Amino acid sequence: MTFIRSWRFITLMLASFSLSLSMAHLLELPQRMQFDQQLWVRVTVVENVYKLFGTVGAAFEITSVLTAIILAFIVRDRGSTFYWTMGGAIFLVLALVSWVMFVAPMNAEFSKWLTNPIPVDWTRYRHQWEYAHAVNAFIKIMGLSLLVISVLVETPKKRAIDSEQA
Repeated sequence: MTFIRSWRFITLMLASFSLSLSMAHLLELPQRMQFDQQLWVRVTVVENVYKLFGTVGAAFEITSVLTAIILAFIVRDRGSTFYWTMGGAIFLVLALVSWVMFVAPMNAEFSKWLTNPIPVDWTRYRHQWEYAHAVNAFIKIMGLSLLVISVLVETPKKRAIDSEQA
């Protein structure tokens, strides 16, 4: 396997791992929005069921962004492949920026709830946290899709036709 194929594989895998975490949040959203305060706070804040999302997930987030940016640099001379790759990298960066702007402040707020009273308007915090994760899932879907397209546009047509006939 060539260096560029290996780098693409690593980038796609990291982006898919990052997306898988966001998809978990997105798929849980309808049920979690029905939780009352006690259950939602217990699961999310006290029990911290998302603890590994903040450690392992952070590693996936950051490395997927970095590898996508480096991949865009590597393919900079490959015409449309570069533009698709750059688009994918931009969407992954946007997802990370969105997380920093909308989710991280809520996580900081939630950590205060362990020792302080839960605010009366706790649903405002929940809504921002839950919906920001959902938006991130859609942003990452776009990012991963563009990265996959960047590989597909470079797939030789003869090879693609031969594999369809097999």
